[in-house]
Amino acid sequence: MQNKVDNVNYKLSDAHGLFEQLHLLMHVFRAQQFRLIREQALDMTHMEYKALGFFARHPHATLSDLVTHSGRDKAQLARLITDLRKKGLLDAQPDEHDRRSTRLNLSAQGAAIIHGLQEAEHALSAQAVQGLSEEEHQQLLRLLKKVGSNLDKSQE
Repeated sequence: MQNKVDNVNYKLSDAHGLFEQLHLLMHVFRAQQFRLIREQALDMTHMEYKALGFFARHPHATLSDLVTHSGRDKAQLARLITDLRKKGLLDAQPDEHDRRSTRLNLSAQGAAIIHGLQEAEHALSAQAVQGLSEEEHQQLLRLLKKVGSNLDKSQE
């Protein structure tokens, strides 16, 4: 008799197996991202890198914008922003229209770090899809978007 609690001997459904494979793929990709950060001898956590990336994509954003985007705790992100400012990676200016709010931008040092890590990440992404034809690449992208759309519909 098959033990359903034993995940080693229990066959996953095709759909669940697909998501297990996606989870494994993202785990490996994130491990490689961490390696890139370590190799560049940056005294930076993965979350700090993600926050810097957010401000690179959203110049003049606020802490509240980051909270909304990430879904993380505001106090945790406030500490993170304080640390990034102390390291000289983020600059802050008071909002012209609301002095209670602070607009955040990458400093020159923060921009240089993000640029270097993004170049390394692009190389990692290219390595990941190496061997796929352009047609396969586009098909995979379409299929993943379709799966994402199905999940979005389930939230409605």
